[in-house]
Amino acid sequence: MEDCSERKHIGKISEPKRWQKWVSTALAAAAVISFSSGMPSIAELNKYEADTRGEFGIGSAAQFGSADLRKAVHVNENFRRANFTSADMRESDFSGCTFNGAYLEKAVAYKTNFSGADLSDTLMDRMVLNEANLTNAVLVRSVLTRSDLGGATIVGADFSDAVIDLPQKQALCKYASGTNPVTGVSTRASLGCGNSRRNAYGTPSSPLLSAPPQQLLNRDGFCDEGTGLCEATK
Repeated sequence: MEDCSERKHIGKISEPKRWQKWVSTALAAAAVISFSSGMPSIAELNKYEADTRGEFGIGSAAQFGSADLRKAVHVNENFRRANFTSADMRESDFSGCTFNGAYLEKAVAYKTNFSGADLSDTLMDRMVLNEANLTNAVLVRSVLTRSDLGGATIVGADFSDAVIDLPQKQALCKYASGTNPVTGVSTRASLGCGNSRRNAYGTPSSPLLSAPPQQLLNRDGFCDEGTGLCEATK
């Protein structure tokens, strides 16, 4: 008799515990559903981040990868940290825009207007910039390796510390002029035009010249004519 009564007593205690567990689970599920309903869906995440200037509000998260932006007009807009990889930007107007930290690798920007734009710290390697307008643009620390700037307008552009292939730099130096109104740096000085010491080091895309032996330079830091290698640095 004692055993049966004890079993009944234990059953009465365990039954409420099962109900408590079920209620707790249901409340937790309801809380998750109500919280998620106020958040943007994954499909809208890029737009949401772009509208709020990106994660933590530190820059645009706009996505224009491989986008068709031909003859588009975006004047004085903020494209910080945006992605324009392989985008077709031909004959578009991006004058006065901020591209600081953006990705423009392999983008086609033939005759695109970047006048007065902030292109500092951008990745612009393998871009097509033929006849692009870079008047008064700031390209400080930009990476332009293997990019084609043939016929580009660079009056007043600042290329300070930009990574540019040596042949491209030499071509730009033939007609570089002006002073950037924002940084106060002359275009020729930013490209290192006429500076044999600076040009002797080349760029990372020119491994033969990127780390020349010390004997290539004379004691004043200029190319030593006695080495017979100075023609490659002019």
